[in-house]
This record gives sequence, structure tokens and C-alpha cells, in this order.
Amino acid sequence: MTRDLVGYRVVAVHAHPDDEALFTGGTLADFARRGAEVTVITATLGEEGEVIGDRLQGLVVDAADQLGGARVRELDESLRALGVRGIQLGGFGHFRDSGMDGDASPRSLVGRVDEAAELLRAELDRLDPHIILTYGPDGGYGHPDHIAVHKATHLAAGNTPVWWCIYHRPSFYAALENITPPPQWEFPDQAYLDNYTNADFDVEIPLDDAALDAKRRALAAHPTQIWVGDGTVTPTNPEAAWAVCQNPAEAPFAYALSNRLMMPVLRREHYQWGGEGPAPASLVEEADRG
Repeated sequence: MTRDLVGYRVVAVHAHPDDEALFTGGTLADFARRGAEVTVITATLGEEGEVIGDRLQGLVVDAADQLGGARVRELDESLRALGVRGIQLGGFGHFRDSGMDGDASPRSLVGRVDEAAELLRAELDRLDPHIILTYGPDGGYGHPDHIAVHKATHLAAGNTPVWWCIYHRPSFYAALENITPPPQWEFPDQAYLDNYTNADFDVEIPLDDAALDAKRRALAAHPTQIWVGDGTVTPTNPEAAWAVCQNPAEAPFAYALSNRLMMPVLRREHYQWGGEGPAPASLVEEADRG
């Protein structure tokens, strides 16, 4: 293992627990193993999320509204799997998940972007990262909290280079051609895939076996939200699912959310340049200039 990133500081800013694993898990694990100081800043507790499995259904917002507390624990386990540190923006429970409808209640993130930017700016001033990872203007798939995090991050970033984590559309389509879903899951349709993916990227990060394993463990650490198709079972979701991947060199495993639509996990993660001018050749090239 090459420790070529000792002294580099990387911050990923995400909206909910599980986004760190879904969008950037392999990259964060890879950078941390290479010696970088990696910090994940999470804006909300994901209180509005759905739940996989029967055991914790009573925690959802329309019942006890206690899901955020369970997701704190899941986030802690995910960050340990990735080998990175975590910060909850404003403290646990300061910003509430806005949900897909963009609930603008007084505590919800979508109505407090300027406040989030101010708190984030203070964290970034303290951490002094070389690069920041977050979502693009569409939030990855249109979630109001992701869009709010994008706005807050760009307001707070100053001169720090920002990269947008994306799902690369051609890679996802190609990978799905070689995966057989378990009986409990279905293939996503074109509208779903096109909403979740982007046609182009500027930089891709290849993931070795260690980074992929860390990402797999981080995904599995969120059992209320993510169903990993490698036979993993938990007290939260004791139902095993096996996605058969015929081309593990491209996509070694798959997962589903509560909608049971299968998505591949690729051996690389993709980013778009969020700054002005031509995109640097790599994420860390811009860090070298810092």
C-alpha cells in the first residue's frame, strides 16, 4: 500500500447517513488508506427515510419518528468501515431531513441553506481541506437535501476545489447487463436510472479490493436503508438476497434500497469538476496545488 497522500486533507459533505457510502465510499476508504485525513460532514439524520425489513418499521416518521437515532449508529459503523472521521453539521438533530417533498418546516435543511453554509464554513476553516467532495447542482437525483448541501458547500468552500460525486450512466447500464437480480428485487427502468445517473464524468477513481471491501461493509452498516445483495443479513433485515454478478471485474456486487430496485456497485467511482476552467486530471492533482 502506497502512503502517497499523507498530509492531504479531504472533506466529503453529504446530506444523510448512507450517502457517504453510496456516493463516495470507495474513494474515501482509498484516500484514508493512502494516508489522507478524511472527514465526512453529514447535514441531517435522515429522519424521513423508509426502512427495510419489519423489525424497525415503527421508527419511521409516520409512527414513532425515531429513525434518526438508529441512523446515527449506522453512520458511526459506516465511518469506521471506511476508516474516516465524521462530523454532524450543527450537532445531532440540528438540521432535519427535508424528505423528497422538500418539507420547509422550521428545522428542515432546505429552508436553512445560509445557516448550513455558515456552520460548514466554520468547519472547513478548521479542517482546511485540499479538496471537497459533494453533489452536483441536481443533488445526484433531485433530492432537495442534496441540492441544499450542494448550495451550502459552494457558498462555504471559498477557494477550495470542489468535486461532484456522480453515478456514471453508461457504466451503470453496462454493469446491469451482467447482473441477475435476486427474486425479491427488480431491474430499475430507464427513467429511474437516467434520473440517478449522469452521462459524463471528468475523473474516475479505481477501487482495489480493499477499497471495495470497505465500501461493501459501509453499505451493509446501513441496513435500514440499503439491502446488500451478497447474502448479508442483520437483525434489522434478516432476509438474505443474492445478486449474481457475471462480470465481477466490472461490478462485483449489487444493492437495493427499500424500493427493491437493483443497482450495481462498480469497481470505480466517478466525479465531475465543480470549479471554473478545465477540470484537473485527478482529484489529488488539485490538492497538490494547495
